Amino acid sequence: MILDAGVLISVDRGDESARAFITAVARSGTRLHTTHPVVAQVWRDGSRQARLAAFLKTVTVHALDDGPSVGRLLAVSQSSDVVDGHLVHLALRMGDDVLTGDPDDLTELAGALGPAGPRVYRWP
Repeated sequence: MILDAGVLISVDRGDESARAFITAVARSGTRLHTTHPVVAQVWRDGSRQARLAAFLKTVTVHALDDGPSVGRLLAVSQSSDVVDGHLVHLALRMGDDVLTGDPDDLTELAGALGPAGPRVYRWP
């Protein structure tokens, strides 16, 4: 599962939905992924984000190392959001779904990929 910023914000806040999600993921063994740009969107002060820091130790965080492919996706989808484009491209590359608090933009990006595009699920 590929995580967008909304999930990380919920974890950081200690929301009940985040606690339930973390428990379910631990039970199921689901592997979690996100991107460094998404982490940058939510990281502000590590001394005050202990929950988020601990959670990120359980998540594989991917670098933005595929700029040309992300750029092509943005061109096809007529979008300009590099962070969202990278997240959807990562999901495509990994054959995984996306969990996001903002499904509209990500669904549009995924739709530009046709049937191969990842599924986008609303958080929470």
